[in-house]
Amino acid sequence: MACTPQPLLAKRLEGKVALITGGARGVGECMAKFFCKHGAKVVIADIRDQLGQAVQDEIGTEYATYVHCDVSKEVDVENAVNIAISKYGKLDIMVNNAVVIDDAKPSILDNDVAEFERVVRVNLVGPFLGTKHAARVMIPAKKGSIITIGSVSSSVGGVATHAYTSSKHAIVGLAKNTAAELGQYGIRVNCLSCYCISNVLAKDFFKLDDEGFSRVYSNLKGVVLEEEDVAQAALYLASDESKYISGHNLAVDGGFTTINPSFGLFSQS
Repeated sequence: MACTPQPLLAKRLEGKVALITGGARGVGECMAKFFCKHGAKVVIADIRDQLGQAVQDEIGTEYATYVHCDVSKEVDVENAVNIAISKYGKLDIMVNNAVVIDDAKPSILDNDVAEFERVVRVNLVGPFLGTKHAARVMIPAKKGSIITIGSVSSSVGGVATHAYTSSKHAIVGLAKNTAAELGQYGIRVNCLSCYCISNVLAKDFFKLDDEGFSRVYSNLKGVVLEEEDVAQAALYLASDESKYISGHNLAVDGGFTTINPSFGLFSQS
């Protein structure tokens, strides 16, 4: 579904500068568009150069800048942050959104260490590097919001692969630890963890089409989670409306991680 932000009553990120990794498609692209609609200047960091350039051009070069960035490489992350500073003079918001997932292999005996390490490099080392270099420029400014995109796999097991689940659990710990450190500088660090969205990444992993996704279990009936919902939650964490929220993992999952649907008073089995 196309990302179409609703008409605004007020621009909630007016004058702010954001860097979004994995911003060339999916949730990252949607966040970039929402942030710009709310007055922010955005640096879109990704390895998909054609898609990233297209998003930059669609938003407009006055508001968006694309930069090639492999988040597993420190030099790339450092460069992306430096470009934000050189072009816009500051960095207010860092969104660690870039993600990969390995092939579904339910048996750990079939899991390859090289593939495990590849996922961890992007999903955990990437947010570590993003947080590190965002902090480098935010500490002197004494303010900033760092957001790492998690998953229901940040809280529960059994949904995705061993590598993906391990990495998504780990980034919550990283966010809490860096929130403990960086609070003294007025910098907030949070996670944002959502349920399955019917996008390219999830469809490829779960081998489902739109009809198949319509049958995926959801505790909250009558609504469907879309990329715009995650972008709206990120907008909240990025804005001054959440000025006293730090070290938090905000779940956008319709209650999925809080209940067991097969047992208890409200069992749906």
